[in-house]
Amino acid sequence: MAAGEDVLWDAADKGMRTVPRLRRMAVAACCLGFFGLVMWAESDVRWAVSAAVAYLLVEIAYGAWDRRRLVEARIVPGEAGGGARLRLRRAGGRITDHDPRQVTRVLVVHDNVDGSARLRLRVRGRPLFFGRPGRPPALTTWRRTCPQADVGDRSARWGMPGIPD
Repeated sequence: MAAGEDVLWDAADKGMRTVPRLRRMAVAACCLGFFGLVMWAESDVRWAVSAAVAYLLVEIAYGAWDRRRLVEARIVPGEAGGGARLRLRRAGGRITDHDPRQVTRVLVVHDNVDGSARLRLRVRGRPLFFGRPGRPPALTTWRRTCPQADVGDRSARWGMPGIPD
């Protein structure tokens, strides 16, 4: 496989999930509006308005966090004969290139339920990168690409509900 074709991380879902988020917000607004109308004559309605505002703030915060999650990491050849670069693509569409020697930690967290995995990537001088769920990658490729990184994996810290561990 050529250096430009090495995919280190590939998420199962690469979209922005806009339609489910809008559907969720519409259902919550309808329910809160209905409860507000029912309770309008008998009591104070401020709880419905404050619940709607709190839900909207949580949804905005989750959307901002979800846009920063990694959906793809690949190794690409550097410009002008330089070394290979680590190209990270986020769910919001932003693409950044990093030096693989600057990666300090790669952690793959395996899900106990469906066999998928999540990526946690730490690059020196940058905040922690979180990856969307995807197929577990080969750790040997990460070790070869990022020789100075602490590469490891672990199982998730929770089990299936109702199943004794």
